[in-house]
Amino acid sequence: MSSPGVGRGRSDGAAGPSQLSIALREFVGSARFAQALTLTAVGLSFSTHAVRSIIGTPGLLAAIAGLLVLCAASLVARWRAVEWYGILPLSILVFIGWCTASALWSSLPALASLARVGYLVAFAFIGVYIALMRDTIQIVRAFGDVMRTLLGLSIVLEVVSGIILDVPIRVLGIEGGIAGLGPIQGIFGSRNMLGFVALIALLTFLVEWRMKIVQRTRAILSLTLAGLCLILSGSPTTWFALGAALLALAALYGLRKASAPTRWRWQIALLVTGVVTIVAAWIFRIRIIELLDARSEFDVRLDVWRELSRYLNLNPLQGWGWVGPWPDAPPYTWIELATGRAHGTALNAYIDVYFQVGVIGALLFIALLGVALVRAWLLASTRRSVVYVWPALMLVAITVTSFAESFALFEGGWMLLVVCAVKAARDMSWRDALRRE
Repeated sequence: MSSPGVGRGRSDGAAGPSQLSIALREFVGSARFAQALTLTAVGLSFSTHAVRSIIGTPGLLAAIAGLLVLCAASLVARWRAVEWYGILPLSILVFIGWCTASALWSSLPALASLARVGYLVAFAFIGVYIALMRDTIQIVRAFGDVMRTLLGLSIVLEVVSGIILDVPIRVLGIEGGIAGLGPIQGIFGSRNMLGFVALIALLTFLVEWRMKIVQRTRAILSLTLAGLCLILSGSPTTWFALGAALLALAALYGLRKASAPTRWRWQIALLVTGVVTIVAAWIFRIRIIELLDARSEFDVRLDVWRELSRYLNLNPLQGWGWVGPWPDAPPYTWIELATGRAHGTALNAYIDVYFQVGVIGALLFIALLGVALVRAWLLASTRRSVVYVWPALMLVAITVTSFAESFALFEGGWMLLVVCAVKAARDMSWRDALRRE
């Protein structure tokens, strides 16, 4: 016969772990944990160059793996609170499926190819987690807070390197060009990536200000920071994207003011105007490039695209297999030898996808981006809340930037594309329309 004290000890011992697991589950499933995880996810996705430079590729992969575990745990803890119907756009699933299938014919060994597909899937999962766990206003605030931190850190390090110490910070790729008013790279490794992040930040800060979710002084300082980084980056490709984004913003402003019965006419007029503008820009592309002083950058891209075209003829339908950022392996090393410069991408997302996963993959990627943009645009022009403008502007920036860079295919750019595509699909899904029928 056991004593009362022993019996209570066993009961308390059994209850202790149970209470601990309940408390842990509540913490992981809390909104505050999801908020912190979202900030971490966005920050890590857009600072991979800095993390890789400081702790190496194994350290970056370990950080991503840890983030994925936390995201999965948070998702499981909030399982019942998530609306799973129509969770993912089919365009994302099909594109990732085709990239995975390309491991069968990839120029890389099968395991290496699958690992690179896994890297693509990892950031897609992070994007899906953010889109599911946070509403659009919370996502805008998260991106705003992270961009303020990353751009502020970039300016501080550039000042330290170029003005205070007057020596490059080679571990981060910072040359200290701020003393000569640019170009600067910040913590992002290249001026074009800094320009892309500054553009995203600028548009995010505009939406924040318009929604009045930050104080006026903070909004003005944030816009000044983003504008300063954009100018000092000296990235000609970013100016194209900025011009397109501002035109889209003006068009959305007009559409939101138009009456509902006449809005579709304005949509058609804008579509026709957009097509004419694209054709005119192509016809006068040389003159535009000269005005933006981007001839040297265009020549670099042209050399890469010429070499790519030679190898595209060998595998036009299925491509050379998904690799994401270019590996140190043929045919990518052959292209670098022919151009005389090291390249991490094709400097064009559409050509990059075409080269890696062929015509089919390129069409799937264009469909993913196009469907997401159409959905986000219709939502932004018809919904009353200004927050719906943010995904549309992000997708416009990604679409235009993708003509000169491949940021949309990996890490932060790909994650942002997935976030916007999932948000647009959940608010305007053809599957919901069919279910209502």
